[in-house]
Amino acid sequence: MAETPMNIPTVDLTDLASNDPARLERGAAALREAFGVFGLVYVKNHGVDAQALERFYDAFRTFISWPAEAKRPYGRRDIWYQRGWTPPNTEVAVAGNGQPDFKECYFAAPYPSDESSKLEFPQIYPENVWPPDAPPYFQEGLLSLGRSLHEAGLQLLRGSALALGLAETAFTDMCQRAPHVTRSLQYLPLGPSQVNTGILWGEEHTDFNLLTLLPGGRFLDPKGQPTRGGPDDKSGLYLRTRATPEDPKGRMVRGTAPAGCIVAQVGQQLEILTGGTFLATPHVITAPGVPGWQRQSAAHFMHVHTSTVLFPLAKFRTPEAIQNYAPPVLAGTYDIKTLVDIGLAPSSALDQLGYRHYDRLNRMRAGGSEA
Repeated sequence: MAETPMNIPTVDLTDLASNDPARLERGAAALREAFGVFGLVYVKNHGVDAQALERFYDAFRTFISWPAEAKRPYGRRDIWYQRGWTPPNTEVAVAGNGQPDFKECYFAAPYPSDESSKLEFPQIYPENVWPPDAPPYFQEGLLSLGRSLHEAGLQLLRGSALALGLAETAFTDMCQRAPHVTRSLQYLPLGPSQVNTGILWGEEHTDFNLLTLLPGGRFLDPKGQPTRGGPDDKSGLYLRTRATPEDPKGRMVRGTAPAGCIVAQVGQQLEILTGGTFLATPHVITAPGVPGWQRQSAAHFMHVHTSTVLFPLAKFRTPEAIQNYAPPVLAGTYDIKTLVDIGLAPSSALDQLGYRHYDRLNRMRAGGSEA
């Protein structure tokens, strides 16, 4: 895949936490450009512990090495894989033409689920699932990573609101009691007959949540040993920039963060709320051109609460934005529809949407009980 070098901005979280107007504006300006053009920003002084991340990846590598039969009890199709293990060949990108992603994953919520929201959307707010014999630091590492990324994300959302001239808590207020989730991912090795055939580790897609935080990953060589160097210059994260008259398809840019930085990506929810001022990042994870290599990574997905109406905020509600993002939709409904689209929820999940009590009317018409 061709790489177009472009200068993706870096934002310093200490600028966003500062009381100095000049520093605040510097951070806000970085977010306006990064999220407005690329849908992605590099973040420094983010608070994520690099050594703890390595320790977690070691524990996750041990879990992934278990036989499929040992992992299968934690692959919870009944809760749409929103907690626990996601087996290989399960998730399919909406634009992926049916090719499942070459990965297996583990989901956990870093904070307890909201009890009232759990009654409304039980599959989106389930309890965490943990193997009783999980590798040391597996549970603790995933939860602590998610919390660190979440705190960084809250600072970015406050900065984003200020960058757009909104109240500082405009986005963070929507995040309260929301179904935030942290995901560890292992991209699987390709065999000799699969490399250089167009197979991707993860097909091009945009995330359907509000903001995604990526702490950086590592490769595993064909012997399963971690290494920072990749197998070649083909594999990794690429993103597609905003379309312009000169580049109607956008440009493919390699998303390699500077040393010590993490990455934050705009999701569909933030794009909708800003009427397209901030753009959800189309991104793809390409596979290496040599067999046997794997990659470990993680992501924290921040969401608006499921009762939030997804529609451009008043400031961004231009005729064009209304046309692009109408009709308004409840975030929980949007979540269910997307989980069906990507293969994690069954199509029958759509039956949960709307009024579902016609069976009661049928019983009444037949002369049965109204209860």
